[in-house]
Amino acid sequence: MDRAEDVPLYGRDPLLRALVPRLTGLKYDERARTAREFQRDLPVVLLTGRHGMGRSAVLRELAAHYRGRLPLAHIRIAPAGAFSTAGPRGALPGGTDADGHVVTDLVGVLAELARQLAPSYRRPFPVLLPGLFAVSSWNPADGAERDATCLRLARLLIACRLAEGSEQDVRQAWAAAVEARARAAAPPAPDAPDGTGSTGSTGVSMSRALHGEYAHRYRAGQERDWYRARFPQLPPGTDPLAVLGDWYHQGGDYRRAVERTLVAAFRHDVAGAYGRLQRWNREPWPLVLLDDVHLLAGRRFLDLLLEHRATPESPEREELVVVATRLGEPPGSGLGPLRRELPDLVRASGWERRDTSPSAGLLTVPLTPLSRDDVLPLLDTGSAGAPLHPYLASALHALTGGHPAATAMLCSAVRAATREGRAVAPRDLLDLSAPDGRPVSEALLERLLPDRRQRDRLTLLSLARDSVAAEALAARLRLAGPEQLPANAVADYLEQQHWQRLTPPESPLVTDPLLQRLLVHEARRLSPGPDDSRGWQEIHRFLQNHHAQRGDEGEADALRHMLAAGGVETVVASLAEVFQSEQDERGAGHWLRCLRYAATAPTPPERDWRDDRLRIALGAHDGRYPHLDDTERCVNRLLHALWYLSEPHTEPDPDTCTAIEQELAYLSLRHPSWRVALGQAARRWPAAARDKRPLPVPGQ
Repeated sequence: MDRAEDVPLYGRDPLLRALVPRLTGLKYDERARTAREFQRDLPVVLLTGRHGMGRSAVLRELAAHYRGRLPLAHIRIAPAGAFSTAGPRGALPGGTDADGHVVTDLVGVLAELARQLAPSYRRPFPVLLPGLFAVSSWNPADGAERDATCLRLARLLIACRLAEGSEQDVRQAWAAAVEARARAAAPPAPDAPDGTGSTGSTGVSMSRALHGEYAHRYRAGQERDWYRARFPQLPPGTDPLAVLGDWYHQGGDYRRAVERTLVAAFRHDVAGAYGRLQRWNREPWPLVLLDDVHLLAGRRFLDLLLEHRATPESPEREELVVVATRLGEPPGSGLGPLRRELPDLVRASGWERRDTSPSAGLLTVPLTPLSRDDVLPLLDTGSAGAPLHPYLASALHALTGGHPAATAMLCSAVRAATREGRAVAPRDLLDLSAPDGRPVSEALLERLLPDRRQRDRLTLLSLARDSVAAEALAARLRLAGPEQLPANAVADYLEQQHWQRLTPPESPLVTDPLLQRLLVHEARRLSPGPDDSRGWQEIHRFLQNHHAQRGDEGEADALRHMLAAGGVETVVASLAEVFQSEQDERGAGHWLRCLRYAATAPTPPERDWRDDRLRIALGAHDGRYPHLDDTERCVNRLLHALWYLSEPHTEPDPDTCTAIEQELAYLSLRHPSWRVALGQAARRWPAAARDKRPLPVPGQ
């Protein structure tokens, strides 16, 4: 879910101004009708993307533009049990927050949909409403649960014009009436001679009392016949709504059958509310916005809705436009969901039902990153004071990969700094402050990785090359917990948060580049000092020793960690020694791979190291190294040039790229068996560095 700062909506116009208007029949920002792309069978539009890609921001924008102009419901799904029923109003079922009304189960989804759509309908939800009362209940010993359930039902009754007064008055009246009915129906307990016994803990008796009170106040009509048709096997005279409540509380397959029935009731009522007159007048179709449907309640509602729509003999054809969001990648493959990119939506989506599978009713739209051109207006908006660095937009885009939330937060931090008269260089981006005064890297990580415990673990373990090295580091740092191995636990967390898929032991622990950069920066910023076991240098020295034990296979990793720990001279000496002693022609590729990978090392903390990489690469500090011979000085300059250009924010200036070409050409002339491989690198690496592409190694 997108929180805190607004996520920019650049590039989302094909969705906001083209597809949704063609679905609803109403223009995005004009009080005018528009031609519909679909007449009867509608797709469910599913927006997908990682944390911070703007999923919730798109729904907020749609809600802001369409609220009051057509029937609309905006709901955010939360994990089951995530909100305490004893909490504040925003934590209650049906409570609100900035991203829509919060619900945690399927019944809550249906109740909230009915509550928000009801004011637009002449006779709102006559079939669904008694079904919702029949399955609702609470534990008689839990007053907070009773108040939350009755408040949700009170809001529903008021919205459907079946009750008058304040929400709290209706809630209290219903709670008192239902509890009195439950006590009257309960058998006397042995220890309660006055007849006030326990109603049990199953919820069935309270559910029947709720349904009984509803039936008493609002005489049953055709809705009872509708439910009876769903239970044709019932004996004559059996109340189908009582059976509905019993089955719901029985759980398992019984509850699934009830949930299917309730979704059918919802569709029946929506279809009935949109009659001939509305169709004749081409009134806009209702719009439902569902956030985070990858969670259980949202996934269940969407599955049932798609299942009903895919049934050929289904009598209901409700014209309900559903736009939902899902964290992670689009679901399924093959002939099921139809996938479209945002630019494809400008004129027509091209969706049509291709088979009878429920997933064929999905139109999935991945939300893509921002372009570099999108960053420029974000930097300039409201900026004043110090002038902006000419390549700041490029550096910011390279750092974030166009991630909308990260881009928005960093642009805001840049604008705040320039308004204070401070010049911001590309290397300063992650050292800026968020609006609340915290480091912007800390605020970003908190947003992208909500779990504090796993975030703290990842900050240290992200320095490791792979899961095996991370587990060794976790043991060294004594990271323990009640669950499984710490490295496995953080890998599972990243997969659950849809940052990556299965993480093999030999793969990087964190595969997302932005996340990796933020975690490494935080590890550097929070490093306690050079002598601390959890300090930057000690961690990298431990990891260097870990990889050195693997022989040639771990040489590149060992050199990289040695460079990250500040051991530049040791790395230069090691690379120069191999260059001068290795004669095997096949060793050139291994040497270039070690050089290339070592140069991706993160830089040490600023308090322990001065960044002179560019000046050293251009030969300005050759006088510092009188003890080095010509080959060693060449390797030193080459390593620093590659190390400098490996940073995502650095602009590959021509002098540095030329230096790479010259140093590799010089080395190629001094090694008889590596001449061809080094000569190819001298031609190809400068061009790759200029384009910020991976440096090619001959033979790969």
